[in-house]
Amino acid sequence: MPSHHHHRSTPLLSSSASTSSQSFLSKLIVLLTVLPLSLALLAFVLQWRGGAVSDPTIATTASTSRWAPHGSQHEVFPGMETLASLAPKVHSSSSDCSSLVRSASPSFPYYGEWKFGIETNLKPKICITTSTSAGLDQILPWMFYHKVIGVTDFFLFVEGKAASPNVSRVLESIPGVKVIYRTRELEEQQSKSRIWNETWLSSFFYKPCNYELFVKQSLNMEMAIVMARDAGMDWILHLDTDELIHPAGTSEYSLRQLLLDVPSNVDMVVFPNYESSVERDDIKDPFSEVTMFKKNYDHLPKDTYFGMYKESTRGNPNYFLTYGNGKSVARIQDHLRPNGAHRWHNYMKTPNEIKLEEAAVLHYTYTKFSDLTSRRDRCGCKPTKEDVKRCFMLEFDRSAFIIASTATQEEMLNWYREHVVWGDKELKMKLLRKGILTRIYAPMVIVQGLRESGVFSSVITSAPNTLSRDKFLASIDSSNSSRTDSSKSHPSRKIGRGGDNQASARKVLEIDAIASHQVAVPPLSPPGPETDDFVKA
Repeated sequence: MPSHHHHRSTPLLSSSASTSSQSFLSKLIVLLTVLPLSLALLAFVLQWRGGAVSDPTIATTASTSRWAPHGSQHEVFPGMETLASLAPKVHSSSSDCSSLVRSASPSFPYYGEWKFGIETNLKPKICITTSTSAGLDQILPWMFYHKVIGVTDFFLFVEGKAASPNVSRVLESIPGVKVIYRTRELEEQQSKSRIWNETWLSSFFYKPCNYELFVKQSLNMEMAIVMARDAGMDWILHLDTDELIHPAGTSEYSLRQLLLDVPSNVDMVVFPNYESSVERDDIKDPFSEVTMFKKNYDHLPKDTYFGMYKESTRGNPNYFLTYGNGKSVARIQDHLRPNGAHRWHNYMKTPNEIKLEEAAVLHYTYTKFSDLTSRRDRCGCKPTKEDVKRCFMLEFDRSAFIIASTATQEEMLNWYREHVVWGDKELKMKLLRKGILTRIYAPMVIVQGLRESGVFSSVITSAPNTLSRDKFLASIDSSNSSRTDSSKSHPSRKIGRGGDNQASARKVLEIDAIASHQVAVPPLSPPGPETDDFVKA
């Protein structure tokens, strides 16, 4: 009987287990069906109500971005980790980044609605001063790019095209921008400045072209220091309108964040410069089209730099076409003064200066073929090896001026392709692998995003139609002043009238020995084969 009972109970247990298993599977199937539907419904409801998590590449109001200035209403600025995937396609058959896709909408909506008002709560406060004769096509992308990375104020010393009524009325309408015209009154004022009565800049006086510009820049920087102090600025930077700060090395692509992390005992921060390396001879908009740069000596291993020096120069006089000693930003403090266009100094002490290991100044030099003739048209020197030394400090500028003054259009273009354009793809790839050349996309993406969002056109259309009478007369005076024929006289004599007699009568002020023995830092080429480092390498 026990045995018989056992055989009868087995089917019952099997049936019970089967029923339980079927029930579990049924519930699992229902769960797996209902859960995705529930999640989809939830996502739809959140999106419908505006509460969904936004795509960082298209969001306009997310408040969690670490890119935006603290306190701004629209705090969106995507991280650099998405930069390569967002970069627009480079229009070049020789580009080795042809897989990048161009976005139809702004890739970087940095500030919602792009208002770019003055943020009074931003710290530290950074200003840029420049001396320029460029047009809006160059100044606006340059300015708003730097607004994106945290610069609030600009002191623009304008002449030529930049001082024309159609340009200056737009510049004056932008918050945080102060326009200073090169009037006779300004030149008279600067002729009485402290710089003009000292010796550290005197070797650059009374010379044409680049030397004249160097003196103007220094005098303008001296005035900008006073303006920056009055405006409550913390840092001041002198930058040309063909240069962009590249604030690499921070968790944010932000100059503000970079300077916020600088120790309080540091007076000046040096940004080594990278030089643009164009890949075509038909560049129209350098900030939007150039992505390849040659790294500075300071950011390369010595053995790499000197070992690849010959291949890097491609027959040109130096490693860089133009200068290689970077630019510096200075903390606003007592006794601050310029030390030429590339450095700052202090009348009462030796400044504590640091050099950044990743951040750089991107110098877009000779990026357009027309840059050859524009330099030629600005200077009245004779196209001889001896005479061009009066106009230009750097060897490549001298060679380019001679070519532009003596060659035919076709010869100039061939020379430009040989000496400026990187057309050898094999060499280009080799130097990219060695780290001498590098790709930097942030400026291109930012400037294209600004343009596609209509920021530049909006600024132009919203500017007042006319200048005030005083400003109009100042702009005309500035344009006339900048058109002086440099071949007839040294233009820099306009600054501090009296010519050589005044130079001989210039007195040396009783100042600290450190300042009195300091000589202005001119644009300098990177180290070459004649240096001790080259021999050791």
